[in-house]
Amino acid sequence: MGSLFRSEEVALVQLFLPTAAAYTCVSQLGELGLVEFRDLNASVSAFQRHFVVDVRRCEELEKTFTFLQEEVRRAGVALPAAEGRLPAPSPPDLLRIQEETERLAQELRDVRGNQQALRAQLHQLQLHTAVLSQSHSPLPAAAHTDGPSWEKTPLLLSAAGPHQDLRVNFVAGAVAPHKAAALERLLWRACRGFLIASFQETEQPLEDPVTGEPATWMTFVISYWGEQIGQKIRKITDCFHCHVFPFLEQEEARRGALQQLRQRSQELQEVLGETERFLSQVLGRVQRLLPPWQVQIHKMKAVYLMLNQCSVSTTHKCLIAEVWCATRDLPALQQALHQSSSEEGVSAVAHRIPCRELPPTLIRTNRFTTSFQGIVDAYGVGRYQEVNPAPYTIITFPFLFAVMFGDVGHGLLMFLFALAMVLAEDRPAMKATQNEIWQTFFGGRYLLLLMGLFSIYTGFIYNECFSRATTIFPSGWSVAAMVNQSEWSDQFLSQNPLLTLNPNITGVFLGPYPFGIDPIWSLATNHLSFLNSFKMKMSVILGVTHMAFGVFLGIFNHVHFGQAHRLLLETLPELIFLLGLFGYLVFLVIYKWLRVSAAEAASAPSILIHFINMFLFARSPTNRLLFSGQEAVQYVLVVLALATVPVLLLGTPLYLLHQQRRRRRSRRKPAGQQGEDKAGLLDSPEAAPSESGWGSDEEQAGGPGEEETECVPSEVFMHQAIHTIEFCLGCISNTASYLRLWALSLAHAQLSEVLWAMVMRVGLSMGQKVGVAAVVLVPVFAAFAVLTVAILLVMEGLSAFLHALRLHWVEFQNKFYAGTGYKLSPFSFTVEDE
Repeated sequence: MGSLFRSEEVALVQLFLPTAAAYTCVSQLGELGLVEFRDLNASVSAFQRHFVVDVRRCEELEKTFTFLQEEVRRAGVALPAAEGRLPAPSPPDLLRIQEETERLAQELRDVRGNQQALRAQLHQLQLHTAVLSQSHSPLPAAAHTDGPSWEKTPLLLSAAGPHQDLRVNFVAGAVAPHKAAALERLLWRACRGFLIASFQETEQPLEDPVTGEPATWMTFVISYWGEQIGQKIRKITDCFHCHVFPFLEQEEARRGALQQLRQRSQELQEVLGETERFLSQVLGRVQRLLPPWQVQIHKMKAVYLMLNQCSVSTTHKCLIAEVWCATRDLPALQQALHQSSSEEGVSAVAHRIPCRELPPTLIRTNRFTTSFQGIVDAYGVGRYQEVNPAPYTIITFPFLFAVMFGDVGHGLLMFLFALAMVLAEDRPAMKATQNEIWQTFFGGRYLLLLMGLFSIYTGFIYNECFSRATTIFPSGWSVAAMVNQSEWSDQFLSQNPLLTLNPNITGVFLGPYPFGIDPIWSLATNHLSFLNSFKMKMSVILGVTHMAFGVFLGIFNHVHFGQAHRLLLETLPELIFLLGLFGYLVFLVIYKWLRVSAAEAASAPSILIHFINMFLFARSPTNRLLFSGQEAVQYVLVVLALATVPVLLLGTPLYLLHQQRRRRRSRRKPAGQQGEDKAGLLDSPEAAPSESGWGSDEEQAGGPGEEETECVPSEVFMHQAIHTIEFCLGCISNTASYLRLWALSLAHAQLSEVLWAMVMRVGLSMGQKVGVAAVVLVPVFAAFAVLTVAILLVMEGLSAFLHALRLHWVEFQNKFYAGTGYKLSPFSFTVEDE
């Protein structure tokens, strides 16, 4: 838990891996996920690295795996997840996996090819069978008893006529339905009507051999005479990609051919069934073997990619690697290397080396703190060993959200929704859902849980449950005492629909409500004015406290990085400026709450006028002082706040330039005196470089100590001027920005009130009038529930979430948090296993 407040100490470690055991060592490091490799071959092309051949072999295997995976999906079979933790395969295992993979792929290609060929043959036989079985009549009878004489003339002349040498021929086949009309029209036009064509749709759809989808076909039989007409018909049917089959003239011959076709189709279906059964067996083997192979080859490829980042020693007997590793994990690293290389007879060596580069940031999280750390990292990853805002965000973020979202009912719904996700978080179905919105909610389930819990708390403070006040304790106001001690007559009551309770009358005001807002305020006409005043002052108090806490956290950064000058030249002036002006405003608010009684409320001084007069060095005769000596205190605070501005602006740059001149003078001294001074400086804590010299200072950007960094005066003054202007103006704008707590809380309360008045109140009144309350309230309550979830929970909740996020990023974190670091990304097989 200690690493949550500040990133862990990370060391740069150099590894000497024996060539024979390098693969095993890196594989074991991937299983542990402890180190991040540095690329020592950044200037070398990826195609010129030492293990590029092994990487290509893994990529070729992955291509074969992709083919096998597509074949399995094509068959409608789901691939199971790999079971257990599979290690990266050794080189002999790789050869075995490669051989079996190629054999399975070749078997699949052969079986798929045979299956496609058999399906195509079966489809042709089925089309031929459909053509022969259709009741086409290519030679219609021409003997009609009625009609004109030319209609009675036979279309085909008798054999004894002049065309006795002509013979009627037939073309039969099948065509796609959408091409049939065009084919028939083109045949008629091209052959000038010297043909008889019959088109019929198949009775049953046939399975397409390529797509497997059922499709209907149009069978046709064309009778013609003449060789030229026949050539035209064949060319046209070829252009339309028609399936043409032989068509016998004799009916008996066609029946015999049809019987043979059906027998061949049956035999072909049996062969096709055997082929598909063999295909299912091959796919079963692929389904069993492919998932573990994929995981193992992915791991092997990752290992070789890491080995490509290592440099080869001059003797080619070992590989040299540089890794970032947490200091607490160094013993585990040493043990893993020893176990992995002990079989080869030469142990791998790891030792820490000095580094001037900024180390990565490592903050360990669990399922509870991950979402809160994600909020901080979305602003920027903290620099190495910088104060981490996440542990404080666990409390402040849900609380500021709840200030804007305070309602017992709405908070309870959010809490129950998050609690259901937390209780079911270990179920595989919860994590396997691919819906992006659901994954967002599930990832922030603990954040939603605290947001709902804090919203319930602030809802009790505001005394609001779905915009209705609840009477948990007796009210502190007594109407009976007001009636008994006032002169309210029947005439007075009839003329004044609104009555005022006077707290100065004995017994009317019995004392403050034990917890939260008194429920009687929900009946008052000045309810909104009272809550506006309360929430506005509450927002200012919370805002100033939040910002002051952020400035205070900066002290831990300066102390940790050994920057004592920043404590006096930055943190102290910032606290004086912030608390001297806006902290004094908070003091006035609290002091007025405690000192001004109900009897003095009418003549109570205005805090706003006092605060304005404070900057104008003026006094208002009509606005009395809150305490004696108030003007003197205000003048002193303003002068102190103004005096801190030049200190903020010039203090740090002048100090850094002074330190730089001292270092330059020490270099110009004689050798003997310089050696003595150097020895003295090395013994002093200021000269020794800090073990964590990477602070948030601009002058230490990546260096191990201030003494080795040359300061450019213009840049230092520019950075400090920007920081001073940003802080001084930010104190004003950020304090005003916290008024969004008041605005969002008011908006949420008013939307709840409007929804209740426009839906539930109307429904309840309709039920009383009509007398069917049970029937009316069902759709009314359904509409109220849907609108509550859609508007008040989702839309208002998202709005309050975004505003709370802005208050933490802009108003809180910029007081102490730089967020210019980068995460430690350890080499791990966890992603590969997933």
